Amino acid sequence: MTGSSVLFDAPGPRARVRNRVISAVTVIVVVAVAWLVYTRLEAKGQLTAAKWEPFLTGNLWRTYILPGIEGTLTAAAVSIALALVLGFVLGVGRLSRNIVLRWVSSVIVEFFRAVPVLIMMIFAYFLYANYDVFPSKHLALAGVITGLTLYNGAVIAEIVRAGVHALPKGQAEAASALGLTSGQTMRSILLPQAVTSMLPVLISQVVVVLKDTALGYQITFVELVRQGTNVGSSYGNYIPALIVIALLMISLNFALSWLATKLEARMRRSRKGPAPMEAEPLEFQGDRSRGV
Repeated sequence: MTGSSVLFDAPGPRARVRNRVISAVTVIVVVAVAWLVYTRLEAKGQLTAAKWEPFLTGNLWRTYILPGIEGTLTAAAVSIALALVLGFVLGVGRLSRNIVLRWVSSVIVEFFRAVPVLIMMIFAYFLYANYDVFPSKHLALAGVITGLTLYNGAVIAEIVRAGVHALPKGQAEAASALGLTSGQTMRSILLPQAVTSMLPVLISQVVVVLKDTALGYQITFVELVRQGTNVGSSYGNYIPALIVIALLMISLNFALSWLATKLEARMRRSRKGPAPMEAEPLEFQGDRSRGV
């Protein structure tokens, strides 16, 4: 058996040496650029201890950081839940045998996939404001949730459609042979299997939703990135503030990815069938009359 990979052939001795040289040069360049940036910021006094001291006080966290985290998580959680529901509805609609339902679902999906998320947020914000749909203190949150839900729901609909189409055709044929309707086949056979295969893509889309909440800055939504810039303007420490906000966003994304990965592993284990029973060895019984 050769050492070839699925995506590319295993590198030979010369390729391994070349890869090591390229990796070493890349590391040196990255370290040099990082050192240059650090020295420039240090020379301008952006990384002094006084710039970091406000983050050691509880007042800054209560006034800026914690409300930003709350806004980000609230918008992301509601948007993820609504986008999953909308995505599965539209995805199943695109797979429907009803041509009208399939056509309407396709138009909705393609439209909201083509419109930028920020435009949908701004449009929803002013639409709700003009018609007093939500109280003024919740307008920005409603606009962010609407934009994220519509865009990511359309993306999830395509994920659902691709996941169902990736299943073997024999699944639907076997269900039809058993007398199941198309709706029963979709609910009981196709979707449960497709969800497991779609989980990695869905997890990545959930992380995208969390990061896209930062776009709510444009409609005065109180989220983490906006609060970071407010900290920088209030304390004159933009660079430390953005570094702290970046670390917090990375931590939130890693935590969300970790939880989603655990959920994926649990779902995959729960969908596995019971372990096959080991067959007991059969004893050979010969013809006793012949003494065998």
